[in-house]
Amino acid sequence: MQLLPAIDLKAGKAVRLYQGDFAKASVVHEDPIAQAEIFGQAKLSYLHVVDLDGALEGKAVNADLIAQIKVHAKMRVEVGGGIRTLAQIQSYLAAGIDRVIIGSMAVKSPTFVKEALATFGPEKIVIGIDAKNGLVATEGWLEVSQVSYLTLAEKMVAMGVQTIIYTDVAKDGTLTGPNFEHYQRLVETVPNCKIIASGGVHAVSDLVELQKIGVAGTIIGKAFYEGKISLEEMQAVEQKN
Repeated sequence: MQLLPAIDLKAGKAVRLYQGDFAKASVVHEDPIAQAEIFGQAKLSYLHVVDLDGALEGKAVNADLIAQIKVHAKMRVEVGGGIRTLAQIQSYLAAGIDRVIIGSMAVKSPTFVKEALATFGPEKIVIGIDAKNGLVATEGWLEVSQVSYLTLAEKMVAMGVQTIIYTDVAKDGTLTGPNFEHYQRLVETVPNCKIIASGGVHAVSDLVELQKIGVAGTIIGKAFYEGKISLEEMQAVEQKN
């Protein structure tokens, strides 16, 4: 199982949210580039970067900063937040970003996902599914659709999507443990898709349980920044694979 340390960007700083609430953002590092270098030195597989400003504004607000993060991290980087056009995806890939996460548009414009897959290939396109009470949330988690996370996952995989990041918004930033039931159901529903867990992780025991369920990767944010899971522990989990 891959472990992906997270950097969420807001106003040029690395922050963490609580249950997706932008009003409850706390700064975890004043310099996201310096934080990226720390993760790069740990030689983990992937860095997960979210442009929170972009998620709210529907465009790549922190694109220049993210390009610098890629250079300094010296590791593979995936980026989400505000991805609305093929041109934005192209720009990120041209800057060296390894894969791009489509979130809100997966619900609002499945045709866009189909075009992105056809243009860039499934290895470059990841679908981010964020849910509140099992229903998909969009627009920086400010809107909730009537679409089930499982229904959307099935639809995306039918299109050719190979990797999905799933977040239970109620768990995000809470350090109360992931929604194991939802991950179990996802793995059973779309067994040929790589599921990456995000939200709620608070201890190495969570990683062990997620690995048993069969997720392909887990994003680590607040658990690292609050000292619940160390870089050394993350390295140890990855090296066991």
